[in-house]
Amino acid sequence: MVDRVFSDVELAALYEKLNPWGPGDDFYLELVMAAERVLDIGCGTGRLLRAARAAGHRGRLTGIDPAAAMLVQARQAEPGIEWMLGDVTTHLWEGAFDLVVMTGHAFQELLGDEQVRATLRGAFRALADGGRFVFETRNPAARAWERWTPDRVYEFTDGDGEAVRVWYDADPDPVGDRLSFTETYAGARWERPQVCRGTLRFLDADALDGFLGGAGLAVAERYGDWRRGPMAPASSPEIITVATAADQSSDACSSSTLSAGSRTTSSSR
Repeated sequence: MVDRVFSDVELAALYEKLNPWGPGDDFYLELVMAAERVLDIGCGTGRLLRAARAAGHRGRLTGIDPAAAMLVQARQAEPGIEWMLGDVTTHLWEGAFDLVVMTGHAFQELLGDEQVRATLRGAFRALADGGRFVFETRNPAARAWERWTPDRVYEFTDGDGEAVRVWYDADPDPVGDRLSFTETYAGARWERPQVCRGTLRFLDADALDGFLGGAGLAVAERYGDWRRGPMAPASSPEIITVATAADQSSDACSSSTLSAGSRTTSSSR
């Protein structure tokens, strides 16, 4: 089921106002511009692919999202990109993309184990030989939800110039690895505040690796922030994963081992 904040046309139109372009977008845009064929799972308003097209990308750009209201924004802004309603369990691609991405912490919207498995299997199927699947999730150890409190109010103006105020109120702790919260919108356009309820899943790196392995994927690179800093399990804000087909990663490791074996053994332990 799609959260109301994404399925409501009026709220979807405010998404980019509330979530301005940031370092994460820059990180993904660089990857997209270097790939010929790109699939964005959970593309939302399509901001990433639209930016790539505006920056001169002339290859295949495909965005898929289960929220029709978000795709309305995407299609209105850039009709020249392939926008699809659904997910990678309803649309199946076989080796069609050099890069598959899942941005904006969309991965955390996958609450059930089978949802996670099905999405990862779909991403794996969609990858061409040598392709990469890149996504991020908030590191649960960083406890980002402790900053999602009603006293932190975000204010911006909508397309009509009216002020909108948004705040969050998260549960103090996850139940298992799931954290519930409310997202409240207030402004002159509504008679009363609009309260949306949501739940996100916080998986740690070990859990992610288990799911990836089950889908035939393996970690090729992992970062803890958008500057490509190393992943520190206890403190990094993000778990940013670059995954490839497991056999591809194994081949890369074998090549690295062979290369290392040809070097001096003075540093061997």
